[in-house]
Amino acid sequence: MVAEHALSGHQALSGQQYAIAAHGYEATIASIGASLRTLTFEGRDLVVPFAADEVRPAYRGVTLAPWPNRVVDGRYRFGDVDEQLPLTEPDRGHALHGLAAWLDFTPLHRESARVVLAATIEAQAGYPHRLAIEVEFRVDAGGLHTSVKATNVGPDAAPYGTGPHPYLVAGVGLVDDWTLTLPAAEVLEVTPDRLIPTGLAPVDAPREGGSFDFRMPRRIGSTEIDHAFTGLAYDTDGEHGAVQVTVTDDGGRGVGMAWGRDCPWVQVHTADGSGRSGLAVEPMTCPPDAFNSGTDLIVLEPGASTTAHWTIFGI
Repeated sequence: MVAEHALSGHQALSGQQYAIAAHGYEATIASIGASLRTLTFEGRDLVVPFAADEVRPAYRGVTLAPWPNRVVDGRYRFGDVDEQLPLTEPDRGHALHGLAAWLDFTPLHRESARVVLAATIEAQAGYPHRLAIEVEFRVDAGGLHTSVKATNVGPDAAPYGTGPHPYLVAGVGLVDDWTLTLPAAEVLEVTPDRLIPTGLAPVDAPREGGSFDFRMPRRIGSTEIDHAFTGLAYDTDGEHGAVQVTVTDDGGRGVGMAWGRDCPWVQVHTADGSGRSGLAVEPMTCPPDAFNSGTDLIVLEPGASTTAHWTIFGI
């Protein structure tokens, strides 16, 4: 059984701690937000960690549901009803990264290399739907595998999307020093101030700040990215998954992330507001503001379920 590591006399601020390990991989999951708090491979970090007894920094490592990224102005229309979500990104005036981020997930299954956590998103103002969320974390020789299953346990159809929020670490130094491989042909352009989507463009289109074309391995340098990408190149023979994003140092060591067709989008962010210490790579089932655009939005009928998967592995 996996030990729960809480500080003596109280539960850690990030919740109960679930440690899993196998084949050189060690991960710690914090129950608040079903958050990936630490992940190492053969002793080196693969994600930017945070301490157990601190409030999780922003959305680091969190499970995003029932939407990833932003709902512009927190407003959308679904089932002929206008909804207004709380604005959790006040500087830009949007509803950010769903409703599960501060829920305390409880364990359904616990083993030495696997833990399954669950929580319920209750019907509330702006999202009058009830969803049961199960998040599985499992390590094996292929890395850390995560799956998020959502089941509509309410009486009405519900809009839905999901994704993770890890900050990948290739090695010492900053994002600027690492090489990125991102097999995406299109990028969702956004307004510079509020990051509101404006339309798709080829990744090799000229733009201020340099190209977003990382289909061939290329040093990130000073490029600033906070965009969603699509037009992903699928490799059915890939060892870890159909789409693979890799971040490596000058010696070729680093970290990769892989997923399948259940996530046709990926948000990439160079963490410019927090020192560029890690590269956020967020596979998503839908793009930013999908509650308004409807693009790749999942509509869960009562009793229906959907699952998305991704893997983080050492290189």
